Amino acid sequence: MTDNIPLQPVRRPKRHDSKHRNGCCPWSRCCGMGDFRPRTVWLGHPEKREQRYPRNVINNQKYNFFTFLPGVLFNQFKYFFNLYFLLLACSQFVEELRLGALYTYWVPLGLVLIITIMREAIEEIRCYLRDKEVNSQIYSKLSTRGTVKVKSSSIQVGDLIIVEKNQRVPADMIFLRTSERNGSCFLRTDQLDGETDWKLRLPVACTQRLPTAGDLLQIRSYVYAEEPNIDIHNFIGTFTREDGDPPVNESLSIENTLWASTVIASGTVVGVVIYTGKELRSVMNTSNPRHKVGLFDLEVNCLTKILFGALVVVSLVMVALQHFAGRWYLQIFRFLLLFSHIVPISLRVNLDMGKMVFSWMIKKDSKIPGTVVRASTIPEQLGRISYLLTDKTGTLTQNEMVFRRLHLGTVAYGMDSMDEVQSHVFSAYTQPTHDLPASRAPAATKVRKTISSRVHEAVKAIALVHNVTPVYESNGVTDQAEAEQHYEDTCRVYQASSPDEVSLVQWTESVGLTLVGRDQSSMQLRTPTGQILNFTILQIFPFTYESKRMGIIVRDESTGEITFYMKGADVVMSGIVQYNDWLEEECGNMAREGLRVLVVSKKSLTEEQYQDFEARYVQAKLSVHDRSLKVATVIESLEMEMELLCLTGVEDQLQTDVRPTLEILRNAGIKVWMLTGDKLETATCTAKNAHLITRNQDIHIFRPVTTRGEAHLELNAFRRKHDCALVISGDSLEVCLKYYEYEFMELACQCPAVVCCRCTPTQKAQIVRLLQERTGKLTCAVGDGGNDVSMIQEADCGVGVEGKEGKQASLAADFSVTQFKHLGRLLMVHGRNSYKRSAALSQFVIHRSLCISTMQAVFSSVFYFASVPLYQGFLIIGYSTIYTMFPVFSLVLDKDVKSEVAMLYPELYKDLLKGRPLSFKTFLLWVLISIYQGSIIMYGAMLLFESEFVHIVAISFTSLILTELLMVALTIQTWHWLMIVAELLSLASYIASLVFLHEFIDIYFITTVSFLWKVTVITLVSCLPLYILKYLRRRFSPPNYSKLTS
Repeated sequence: MTDNIPLQPVRRPKRHDSKHRNGCCPWSRCCGMGDFRPRTVWLGHPEKREQRYPRNVINNQKYNFFTFLPGVLFNQFKYFFNLYFLLLACSQFVEELRLGALYTYWVPLGLVLIITIMREAIEEIRCYLRDKEVNSQIYSKLSTRGTVKVKSSSIQVGDLIIVEKNQRVPADMIFLRTSERNGSCFLRTDQLDGETDWKLRLPVACTQRLPTAGDLLQIRSYVYAEEPNIDIHNFIGTFTREDGDPPVNESLSIENTLWASTVIASGTVVGVVIYTGKELRSVMNTSNPRHKVGLFDLEVNCLTKILFGALVVVSLVMVALQHFAGRWYLQIFRFLLLFSHIVPISLRVNLDMGKMVFSWMIKKDSKIPGTVVRASTIPEQLGRISYLLTDKTGTLTQNEMVFRRLHLGTVAYGMDSMDEVQSHVFSAYTQPTHDLPASRAPAATKVRKTISSRVHEAVKAIALVHNVTPVYESNGVTDQAEAEQHYEDTCRVYQASSPDEVSLVQWTESVGLTLVGRDQSSMQLRTPTGQILNFTILQIFPFTYESKRMGIIVRDESTGEITFYMKGADVVMSGIVQYNDWLEEECGNMAREGLRVLVVSKKSLTEEQYQDFEARYVQAKLSVHDRSLKVATVIESLEMEMELLCLTGVEDQLQTDVRPTLEILRNAGIKVWMLTGDKLETATCTAKNAHLITRNQDIHIFRPVTTRGEAHLELNAFRRKHDCALVISGDSLEVCLKYYEYEFMELACQCPAVVCCRCTPTQKAQIVRLLQERTGKLTCAVGDGGNDVSMIQEADCGVGVEGKEGKQASLAADFSVTQFKHLGRLLMVHGRNSYKRSAALSQFVIHRSLCISTMQAVFSSVFYFASVPLYQGFLIIGYSTIYTMFPVFSLVLDKDVKSEVAMLYPELYKDLLKGRPLSFKTFLLWVLISIYQGSIIMYGAMLLFESEFVHIVAISFTSLILTELLMVALTIQTWHWLMIVAELLSLASYIASLVFLHEFIDIYFITTVSFLWKVTVITLVSCLPLYILKYLRRRFSPPNYSKLTS
């Protein structure tokens, strides 16, 4: 009965956040750049602009020159912790409230601010230099003076920019000309939308026909472009040439655009810039960098508020015990200042310096070379990640397709048996019977084909059914024209919209059948004997996401045979090919190995059959109503009873050690979600191949939904599934989040793995944000492309992988790694250590401050609740600096287990997800220890002193210093030589400084035996019980890690 619970539509709360998703500053309207408007752009004449356009600069900085100091100070003092100390220091300017020298309050505060400002300045300078490198890339610009060099940041709307092959497009442009003979070019867009397929782009026909690129400046023409928007898949505009006779008007669509952050994959192109800077599609899909504050910092901030509450309570109790006599309100303030050490100012300094050490350790780790820490404020966040959201292309995979399997039903060929395929192909072209036309064979008798002929037919089909074009380039020895004429192997590269297709054609070349030429109407193959086979391309039916197949009809020029070849996904091809009993089973087997499976088939057509088809096809394409439906119906009339030739298995090679890394993350209790712009089949294949979805795990593929009712039904179907991975497309996700956000996120969070395909950059960021809001857990986003920047900046921890396609993601990330596998060590070792060390350090600093505050409270209560400081001047500053700072800070070097053990047992990481190293329980424990030790030291000193008050100071202060040093030794789990140096150095510093402290300590008294035995007894009483308790706990209730270290 619970399966069909009615789902309630979501009322979305308004988000009150400061991030402006459109990529513009909140004041941009005042600057005249807030209202996006359509524009008319004159070719080569940026001075004819109608409005002001933003500069074409990449800016990842949080501050500028003027906002740096106010911004840093605001970010510091907006937290209670720092604001409290500022008010405290300011109060010392009031005479009635002053308790000592001004420097005792202002020096620590100044030190905190200087360290913070220096750290932020270093990060801002690094960010500025990185941005400068990108903005200083040089491009060629067409001008009246010829071709001039121009920086990326100096490019303006209206400029005519030349972009070479493999060069990044610097701004959003309209494609005007290409050097390619076929009048088109391919784009690599994986940095923009995450798709691995190359995109075909067409120039404006009018400008492509011009004799030279320089003629673009001689014509009077302009582009009318729509207002800048976030949609990377659509564009509306027109091109007009006024001086033509008659004037030329051409409509412009997405096919005529070159968006910034894409890479030209073929030829040299010329484009006119229409959008720059903040109006770029890629920038509008990226959120502004935000100031990230770690969960650990928020928890410490919460503890300081509790300590502040304790401070107020203690102060009120002291005044209450005085019966609120006299000017009691002034006494409250004096007690607040007297016990101000309850809230330790050195906590922020120690934690900030600790973070810098952790960041340095990450950079210097030889096991993860090239790792860069760009946000040194949040390394401990890496120790508490619950959800990891990763891109696919270039992050989990190398985006390099490799042919792995050819399956003919009765026989399969793997990588180790390709030489057999090669010999079959060779024999097919060396046997004299090959050239006999099929028409000579007896039609009535069906002869069982030999394996050799079946292999040959399969290879020939794979070499023909594709959209790949071979391109010849000069290699220094042979020029382009000569290479093209002689089909030079060393000069040939393949271009296609999909790397899958290229890998298939490269494989046919490796087994002897080489694609050597192609244009719009013909294709040439070279046989192993060097013979050229010519085929006329009669029709091409391109691949679409709806049809999931592509087809081609070719005529063999030597025999006149017409053949219809088709390849596609098994789900659609199983109903098209003739009945067989092996297709479904073998497709499943290959898919489980993580291979992308394509089914290849063929159908021989007579001349009459083809002529009949062509007539109906042309008629369907001319119809005005339901054109696409009529065309599909005509094509489907051919797609019947096709002969199944083979299955192909192509693998998108995974990055090194992706599988063990994902296994480590899973065992550590981290749920991994894959968010990709790629196709559903490809994403599912990669998820299986990477073992993100395990072999025995069920997969629920969320059906495409467009309405609220469909979403409701599909969510109910999903609700019935248990412990299964979810695969969902971006469109369906959008509908679910619109109507049933809460229910969808609740179900998705229960899944062991989630794959979101066809995701836009903004959707990726939205998913991260929803996970944070719905679960309250920490998220980590990993990506390598410009389309991942929004997700990386939105996540609690953003990790950029330095891929082949630029550094946009790694520059915007908090942490940058060179390979995905480094993520395991980054989290399991550095994240874990950073969090545990930060927790130990913070609690010890709090303990150090509470100890001296307890002593002050005991002292004041014994001496009639007087608001008189126990220690003054240098003693109070020296206590938290030179006497105890180094030993306490040396806790940043402590570790409970070796890094190898942490990697071997990722379950240790799971313990941290509960936040146990720093919790109210551990905090309370340290408070009790502090009260016990402070009370023992103070009462012991007053009990054992004989005559002068100054002896109390000497005994108690020395015991306090020794107690702190012994407590550090008690806390340490793995000794480092620097820890020993810190302990001895601190002790030596204290002993040496006693000579200068005659104002506070009796020099002659501390040399007596009486002083030594009193200090020894007090220190033992304060520390020995804790050592005994630690031993008993280790003996009878050891922590998890101790079992691994023993």
